[in-house]
Amino acid sequence: MLTAERYNNMFDTDRWQEIWITITHNKSRSVLTAFGVFWGMLMLVLMVGAGNALEKGIGSQIEGFATNSCFFATERTTLPYKGFQKGRRWDMTNSDLPVIREKVQELQYISPVLFGGGNDRNVVRREKSGSYQIKGCYPEYDLIEKSKMIYGRYLNDIDITEKRKVCIIGERIYEVLFQRGEDPTGQQVRVNGIYFQVIGVARSTSGVSIGGQTAETVVLPFSTMQQAFNQGNIIHFMAATAKAGVPVKVVQNKILEILKQQHQIAPDDKEAVFTMNIEEQFKMFNNLGIGIAVLIWIVGLGTLFAGAIGVSNIMLVTVRERTREIGIRRALGATPRNIIGQILSESIVLTLLAGLAGIVIGVGLLRATGIVLSQGDQFFKDPQISFGMAVASLIILVIIGAFAGYLPAQRAMLIKPVEAISEE
Repeated sequence: MLTAERYNNMFDTDRWQEIWITITHNKSRSVLTAFGVFWGMLMLVLMVGAGNALEKGIGSQIEGFATNSCFFATERTTLPYKGFQKGRRWDMTNSDLPVIREKVQELQYISPVLFGGGNDRNVVRREKSGSYQIKGCYPEYDLIEKSKMIYGRYLNDIDITEKRKVCIIGERIYEVLFQRGEDPTGQQVRVNGIYFQVIGVARSTSGVSIGGQTAETVVLPFSTMQQAFNQGNIIHFMAATAKAGVPVKVVQNKILEILKQQHQIAPDDKEAVFTMNIEEQFKMFNNLGIGIAVLIWIVGLGTLFAGAIGVSNIMLVTVRERTREIGIRRALGATPRNIIGQILSESIVLTLLAGLAGIVIGVGLLRATGIVLSQGDQFFKDPQISFGMAVASLIILVIIGAFAGYLPAQRAMLIKPVEAISEE
């Protein structure tokens, strides 16, 4: 006698073979049904890969730039104050620095900056020359806008104290003024008519720069530039960073207040001091990245679930076509659990096969795109998905497969053996 237990053992042994036969019985229908899931997974992988490439591209642009920094420059006043008329020009000065250091305990680094240059052929070495930007700053500036030294070193405190006539040239300037492979340290270059000794060659580590690209900028000690070019005690620009764990807004507001007090500016004059909070800018980029990622997943999952509905509809048709077969199984001892398991398994396998095909082809396309992008200096970097994303995709596929097979399985379970067997 064929008992339910014996049937179950036979059923479990042949289940996967039967699933495969069922799927391949009508190849065209199975392929068309699975295409929706395949396309949804392919789009999800490609969009996530593109989102990762965009995130890496943005990251490469800001790498080496202090995200906990803020900057200050002067503008005309817009309000009268203490006898001064509105529209007054003013300048930050050296005397502002010790006051800021004393009163802003949350301050980590601060560097004044001077700008100059840009004149025709203002940087010269022997018969070679070029037009480049000039920047004067403190050694701390390299901790705010980081440079990679190809040759030599960056500025140090002794350069500032002794007002040394030394300079750091950008990588592009080095390529124009020197032979490839030549060590420029110790060599003399003329900057705006004054000779300076080269102590280093700098390469930018970030796509973000202040006052011109690092590759095309000559950096001088701040004190040397003030004296050599008759700048007095004027500061054109000021860069500052906050200590770890301190919001940049705190440092920004305190420095703003000090500058207004030092230079007789109305406390409520919002235009007299130009200021930029880099932390807020980076938060905006991060929020943009999160928004893009959420949108990608919504669109991708929506496409996948649309494909799952297609699978579910076809499975309902399949259950209807197999009504007699299911009735015979029930008569032979198959339990509702067996029937549900069979239908769910077929749905999950079909979904997994389609989804895995989408993942494989998607990863292949991303890999090929990454190889093409790596040939040049592109904004998008390495469009790939993570291992965690691949695992999450498999889990999603199983869930979607179960979702697609649930209604057909319920429909199959309700089939009565007697009615099914008698059905033509």
